[in-house]
Amino acid sequence: MGAGQQPLAPGRKMQCRDGQLSMELNRLLLLTAFLLHIKLSRLSPARLVCDNRLIQKYISEAKDMEKRVSQCQELPLLTQPLPLPMVDFSLREWKTKPNETKRQEILWDLALLVDAVTTVQGHVRQECAAALLGQLYKKANAFLLLLKTFSWQVSAWQPDRASRTTLQSHPSVIFLVYRQLVQGKLRFLFHDLAKDFCQEGSRGVPEPPSTPCPRLPQGHSESPAC
Repeated sequence: MGAGQQPLAPGRKMQCRDGQLSMELNRLLLLTAFLLHIKLSRLSPARLVCDNRLIQKYISEAKDMEKRVSQCQELPLLTQPLPLPMVDFSLREWKTKPNETKRQEILWDLALLVDAVTTVQGHVRQECAAALLGQLYKKANAFLLLLKTFSWQVSAWQPDRASRTTLQSHPSVIFLVYRQLVQGKLRFLFHDLAKDFCQEGSRGVPEPPSTPCPRLPQGHSESPAC
């Protein structure tokens, strides 16, 4: 230190370190946003809608996560039950809804699911389940951001929260709900969009087969179309 220079006070040193840490966090956030933008650009709406192989890939990944979490160490029950979306639906009723209403409904389901995953991540310390929860968060949030790029008109649809949510205490149910959502509503929405936006003969136009879902815990009814 040169002559006449005073050493930095401890508080000043702390402020400098805090400033450097803030700059590093900002750089990390910018990098994360950039990488997320690249990843989502590959997961383009046109590809998902018109190439049925992609949605089948995400259904397969959802099933794999559901299977793998069942192989992890048994997760403890949550002290406070989580609200999760009821993703079952009537295919006959679904076909009568406009696409914007379907999109808003799925967005609401995904937002509630993402919030639930975030809450569970704060309670789960087991490495196996924590890693899978991280994957689930990224995939569900990616679909949430992607569907926000679709917008045809202002929708007046509002969810009936009481009838569209279920309280669950076991963290693994989140994986079941996500798989049902991707295999059900999301798959049928992309099929509906394909009929309007894809060229004749492109992949994704044949109607997806209906596959029954297993029962949710606590005696909830089966989902007839997922």
